[in-house]
Amino acid sequence: MNHADIQAKAKLVTDIANKLRGPYTPERYGNVIIPMAILRRFDCVLADKNAAIKPVLAKMKRLKADDAHKEQAVKKACGVPFFNAKCVTFEDLMGDSDNLGANFLEFIGAYSKNIAEIVKGLKFREEVEFMIKKGLLFEVVKAFAAVDFHPETTDPLSMGYVFEEIIRTYKANAEAGDHYTPREVIELCVDLMMAEGAEELKKPGKIIRVYDGCCGTGGMLTVAKRKLKDVLGTDEGIRLFGQDSNPESYAICRAEMLMLGDDPRNIHEGNTLTDDKLKGEKFDLTLTNPPFGYEWKTDKTLVEQEFNAKYGSRFMAGLPRISDGQLLFLQNLIAKTEQAGRIAIILNGSPLFSGNAGSGESEIRRYVLENDLVEAIVALPDQLFYNTGIFTYIWILSKNKTRKRQGKVQLIDATGSWTEQKPKSLGKKRKEITPEHRADIVKLYREFTEGERVKILETEDFGYHKVTVERPLRDEQGKIVLKKGKKQADSALRDTENVPLKEKIADYIAREVLPYAPDAWVNDSKTKIGYEIPFTRYFYRYVPPRPSRDILQEVVAIEEDIRDTLANLLGRNGNS
Repeated sequence: MNHADIQAKAKLVTDIANKLRGPYTPERYGNVIIPMAILRRFDCVLADKNAAIKPVLAKMKRLKADDAHKEQAVKKACGVPFFNAKCVTFEDLMGDSDNLGANFLEFIGAYSKNIAEIVKGLKFREEVEFMIKKGLLFEVVKAFAAVDFHPETTDPLSMGYVFEEIIRTYKANAEAGDHYTPREVIELCVDLMMAEGAEELKKPGKIIRVYDGCCGTGGMLTVAKRKLKDVLGTDEGIRLFGQDSNPESYAICRAEMLMLGDDPRNIHEGNTLTDDKLKGEKFDLTLTNPPFGYEWKTDKTLVEQEFNAKYGSRFMAGLPRISDGQLLFLQNLIAKTEQAGRIAIILNGSPLFSGNAGSGESEIRRYVLENDLVEAIVALPDQLFYNTGIFTYIWILSKNKTRKRQGKVQLIDATGSWTEQKPKSLGKKRKEITPEHRADIVKLYREFTEGERVKILETEDFGYHKVTVERPLRDEQGKIVLKKGKKQADSALRDTENVPLKEKIADYIAREVLPYAPDAWVNDSKTKIGYEIPFTRYFYRYVPPRPSRDILQEVVAIEEDIRDTLANLLGRNGNS
């Protein structure tokens, strides 16, 4: 599906909310629309299979089989690991409008256990009873029966985008930093992850575990599985795991895992930072797009408690500022990745440089760089995401770098790798990365050669000593104030300098400070080590100013144009 189709399907669903007006206030529309959209997806998947499922369930009933065996039998016979015991569709239910209320309640209670858990978590039965009471159910079911969510017309990733658009429409409390990941960005993440180290994954019998700590509706996981299948030739050994704090996204992700034949029990609901449902587990590939600028104030107590723990803390390097928790999610991935595993995470520009030496952000950068975890950082175009126009970056990390990459970080400028979003812009998404652009970026990564768009630096190049430079305090006569024979510092003249790690502090001070302040000295007790990744500085290209002659000619031309315009307005052009 293209983006226009996705938006059209999402709008078809969100327009149904108008039927709830009156008994429901706008902030409650999502309580009905989101669960109904999920159920309609199940309904469409089962529509062509109900006839085959019915005799299977009849046989299992005679055998007095439990829920698990029923699900297994249906999967073996019909290719889907779930069912509705009524074996009817929304359209069938509409055929008995007089008894729709009772029939629909029975219908949502007849799902197999794996779907019943999803419906229960959404607390939808109460909403159905309320709609029956208010006389709304018939119109709502009728409207959803006209929505086409069949797998033949709506593939899993497109379905995820439709669901995400619906959630964003009705969840006023959705975090401002949540930015759903475009398909082409997910594919680029996976291609970069698989560009090296894929041989390890091809070992016979290898079980490949893939994890996303902010899995949303499962887009990154499903694309990763598809791309892995292309590389490996099979998806037999691929296992998907995820966690998300949004109950609707979690429900949708579990639903999509069911439809793809993956184990929905591997998808968990909860705050990844404070309630890790996969504690202690390790994965081969970890990837995520965490919320940008995530404020973790409400998570502070539990996060700090884990940070201060002696053993098993995921936040081993430091804690970033409360207003932006992106680097907490990065540390979560590092902690959950196998020694031979690989990591991809999408971040905005803040984690590259925010925070002074000694700050949480700087200490986290120090950890990943001094431990040689960062392979590459790719700068993406702006206006690439649906609801933010900012520049973003893909970080690729590895605990087992190849020899050529050891001690090095590759920076790739892909800000120019885009074409116009077609057929038209979607929200703030006005650009897209084509398959050709993606292949070009991956080629730059593989070649690992410096050029106009690629810089290769040593990890130490990003580090610096932040030194405090003191000047002596002087009395009214200009004499240096001594205390116990020691010069006293004048706090008003205190300054700091960032000295590259590769340079001796004394040499830097002698060259950059002492020629201008011969009485200055460094307060060694206050020296701190800091790290930052000033990405744009490495790709800065000097553009000489325009010649003053050209600028003057342009100004004169503008003045003449203004003078002619005023003359015409004032009737002084000879015609008055």
